Amino acid sequence: MRIDTYFTPPEVETAAISEATVVVIDVVRATTTIIEALANGAKAIYPTESTEEAVRLAASMGREDTLLCGERKGRKVEGFDLGNSPREFDADTVGGKKLVMTTTNGTRALGVGAEGARLLPCAFTNIGAVAADVSADDHVVIICAGQEDRFSLDDALCAGHLIQRMIADSEDEHELNDAARAVRALASARKATKKFLGLTAAGAAIIEIGLADDLALCADVDRHDIVVYMSDQAITRADG
Repeated sequence: MRIDTYFTPPEVETAAISEATVVVIDVVRATTTIIEALANGAKAIYPTESTEEAVRLAASMGREDTLLCGERKGRKVEGFDLGNSPREFDADTVGGKKLVMTTTNGTRALGVGAEGARLLPCAFTNIGAVAADVSADDHVVIICAGQEDRFSLDDALCAGHLIQRMIADSEDEHELNDAARAVRALASARKATKKFLGLTAAGAAIIEIGLADDLALCADVDRHDIVVYMSDQAITRADG
């Protein structure tokens, strides 16, 4: 197995991932929120890069069963139904709904990852299910959403733990790029906790705007035993 990790979306050469399984990680908070929403009964999630595109898409889909979701700088976009706090996406709110979502970092990374053969959003909350799903694939590319094109420690930690799980029981040889080796070493030294996430730049930014409680959910490892895929611009549960 070949495993390549990229710390930010601009590092990715789309031609190099065209035949790979791509895993996109944005722990704080887009992929955590996506997993939470689909685990709680949302029909599908449609990521967009801009707020304007999100508004147009939601209007075209019909607002009676579509929620407009997103944030900029961590805060809910004015006029949207929901922000990007995973705690907002409970079954009563999102069950049976289609969600159009735009975020500062995560939805952009998903757009880059869509160039792969298949794409799986991943967070600590479904890391075990994702690891099991991709562990037999020949080439896995892990894209960390980062923070405005900068390295993000929380995403790197999740990538490292994902790699550890993928190769833990395998006797096959694995080819890792330098970034994959680095995040694997990080995962050997640190676990996902609310306290650790709070020490990262992304976590500190969430605390600053009064959403510290999101970090406990973001650090809830294996909270959900589900895999979700993005295909034709829609993210849905594998068993949905």
